[in-house]
Amino acid sequence: MNFSTIPHESNVVSINVGGRIFQTTKQTLTLAGTDSLLSRLVVTDSTPRFVDRDPDLFSVLLYILRTGNLPARSSSSSRSFDVRDLIHESGYYGIESFLIDSLSNPSQFEPFDLRRSRILQLNGRDSPSAISPSVNGGGLHVAHGSKITSFDWSLRQKSTVLTNFSAVDSLLEISPGVLAAGATDFPGLQIIDLENGGFVRTTLNWENVTRSSSTVQAIGSSSEFLFTSFESSRRNSNSIMVYDLSTLLHVSEIDHCEIYGAGIDSAIPSTKLRWVESCNLLMVSGSHTSPSGVNGHIRFWDVRSRNMVWEIKETQDCFSDVTVSDNLSAVFKVGVASGDVFYADLRSLGAKDPWVCLGEERKRSLNERREGVGCKIESYGNHVFCSKGSGIELWSEVITGLVGNASRDVPEGRVFRKNSFGKLADSGENKITGLAFGGSRMFVTRKDHQSIEVWQSPSRGISI
Repeated sequence: MNFSTIPHESNVVSINVGGRIFQTTKQTLTLAGTDSLLSRLVVTDSTPRFVDRDPDLFSVLLYILRTGNLPARSSSSSRSFDVRDLIHESGYYGIESFLIDSLSNPSQFEPFDLRRSRILQLNGRDSPSAISPSVNGGGLHVAHGSKITSFDWSLRQKSTVLTNFSAVDSLLEISPGVLAAGATDFPGLQIIDLENGGFVRTTLNWENVTRSSSTVQAIGSSSEFLFTSFESSRRNSNSIMVYDLSTLLHVSEIDHCEIYGAGIDSAIPSTKLRWVESCNLLMVSGSHTSPSGVNGHIRFWDVRSRNMVWEIKETQDCFSDVTVSDNLSAVFKVGVASGDVFYADLRSLGAKDPWVCLGEERKRSLNERREGVGCKIESYGNHVFCSKGSGIELWSEVITGLVGNASRDVPEGRVFRKNSFGKLADSGENKITGLAFGGSRMFVTRKDHQSIEVWQSPSRGISI
């Protein structure tokens, strides 16, 4: 191949790829890095340099290099590209990292155009018990039985490690290739190094008053801290430990509860931890089923001062699951009795009854069937996803007028619109048990399925 040049005063570079001429700038090509083939195309000859490769694939990669995003599929072109072909081509040009970033970019997530694009099969007979998307987006870690299976960003390569747990109940990637894992029937939070075949770097424990062993109920993190909810093996105390995320050294302890007498509220450990970046608060929640009904709590903690700044005690239509959205500045729950989705605005906390039903609230007797049992709810971007049986409800806010003109004023009568999708044949085996999000993908697990569903938009023309 001959290097071609263009006039010195011009900033435009012409490239002939498979017979099609492409024009771009020197600056765009140098973005690829000095070790890439594209950077070597920045030459000064007037004849376009010829590259004997697929021009359609090159067009996609050049768009990614220019914008950092995958191109939307145009109505005039129906060609869909297999991600394996793009991986191979990006490796040839030396820009694989740009392809990874584009596939892992949350801005590429299109909730109104999600399709089930791939089924990730797991080895063995155990169903997924916990899932954790990779911190850099795109990839996925799945706990099933005593094993953890990890998929790379392309979801084409996987590896499996065996843990010390009989079953992993909590899983979180805290840095690339490093997982925090715990179980409700095995003491300690284990820090697992996947690059070294699942080697346990260290085990973190909570020294409770009775000096009994402590099991892990939930894991969460912020950019600075690792949070772990522990419960003593005697189930008479629970607490949340705060660790430095980089060193794993103990920082503080919050939400410490000891059971005295018949105080059932103190007996409920937190089973979900979510960091609220905009408020610098940690949301913790937990619930308990007893003969008298379902009770629970939602608390917000200032980790640095170790002060609880807000609490909701749930009794009437307690939550089946709860989540918090930074983008929407609200807490969302799905009622265990009604199955309805409610929100409480973070900007107007303190009300006696902060919950507002998103749809048409159905009045139900506590003796009626609990329609929300097992429902899961998660937020991602500006949207809220709630599983209902084998289907998913997508809730999105419709912007209306604001009260006042401050940037954080509370919308008057916030309105949310529902879309439903994903429903399979009504069967207990198809019930959704988990939702997770990473990059441009949604991951779904179902009861008794030894697999994970991958959902993403086909509008970008990329098939995984």
